[in-house]
Order: sequence, then C-alpha cells, then structure tokens
Amino acid sequence: MKQKILISVIVLFGIIYIFFIPAEPVIVKLSFKVVPMLLIIWLASLQKAPPNTSFKNWLLLGLLFCMIGDATLQWFLIGLSSFLIGHICYIVAFIQLKEKAIIKPAASLLLLYGGFMIFWIAGTVFKSGDLILAIAVVAYITVILTMGWTAIQTNAKFAIIGALSFIFSDSILSINMFITDVPFSHALIMVSYYGAQLLFAISISYYSVIRKKVLE
Repeated sequence: MKQKILISVIVLFGIIYIFFIPAEPVIVKLSFKVVPMLLIIWLASLQKAPPNTSFKNWLLLGLLFCMIGDATLQWFLIGLSSFLIGHICYIVAFIQLKEKAIIKPAASLLLLYGGFMIFWIAGTVFKSGDLILAIAVVAYITVILTMGWTAIQTNAKFAIIGALSFIFSDSILSINMFITDVPFSHALIMVSYYGAQLLFAISISYYSVIRKKVLE
C-alpha cells in the first residue's frame, strides 16, 4: 500500500511539473523537475533486490546520475555527461540480469535506428562545426542503445519497456534540439522520461519475484 501511494505521488508531481510549472523562475522549475526523480529513487530504495546481484545498487546509481543530468541539462554537455554515466550504470545493472541473447529482429532494429540517428542528429551537429558536441552525441546514442540492448536481454518487461521509453524520450529531445521543433515536445519528453525511470525502479522487485520463482 505504501508503495502504491508513493507511485501515485510520483505521478502527481510529474503532472504538476510537466503541465503546470512555468519556465520562470528557473530555480522553481528545476526544483519541481527533480522532485519526481527524488521520489523514484526513494521508491527504488524500498524494492527488494534480486538475489546474488548488485543490480539494485547500480540501478540506484543510474537514477542518481540521471537526476543530476536533469538539474544540469541547461549546461548541455554537463547534463549529457551525467546522463551518459547514468546509462552506463544501467548497462552494468542489466548485464547482471541477462536471461538470453537478444533476438535478431530486435538487434537489427536497434542497430538500424542507431545508425539513422547518428547520421541524422550527429551529422547535423557536425555540419554546424561543433565537432566536440557531435562526438558527444555519437557517444550518447551508442550508450543509450547499448542500454536498450542489455535491457532486452534481461527478459524483464518493465526494464524493456522502460529502456524503450527512455530511447523515445531522448530521441524527441535530440530532434527538438538539433533538427526541428516537435509539437508537444516537452510533454512527450518528460512523460516518457519519468515513465522510464519509474519502470526501472519497479523492475527491481518485479525481477526479484520472477527470479525467486525460477530458482524454486
């Protein structure tokens, strides 16, 4: 019951931030932006960890770095670096729960999508003359798709849906930032982003239950 209430509060604060908090003053906007992440980290800390793994600890570390990325994204390279570290933490976490090799259709789709986004997004940034940012974008796309790859290998539905939701969120963010304005971009980015992080937190205890049944 306590966790259901906490999830409801997370959803409530997410809605408040996305739809009701104005852009100015910035400090108020940032404060409300990180509140759902603080609550998600709290929720994740309450979950029962999968046996014989450090999955929960790495996931909590990933959530923490993503929250730092939230707060620093206005300084883009700093925020991007924090998210990059967060995704590396997720990769380490998901590798520990690998259940099977990724199926070829899913692997092919991720590789094709990654190649397309690198060509489109990083290529556009490179043409603008910002080589360092272009390299950072390539690195980020590579890491987040690797995160999605390892999430699929866990065969845990919440982790998989969360990873795909995160990829969607960052794709909209990249297109909106570097290519063209996307209608309702703020809502699309934040709903899918908060949703991804919430699903990651829930996946901790979900996988623990599934793993316990398998071991029994």
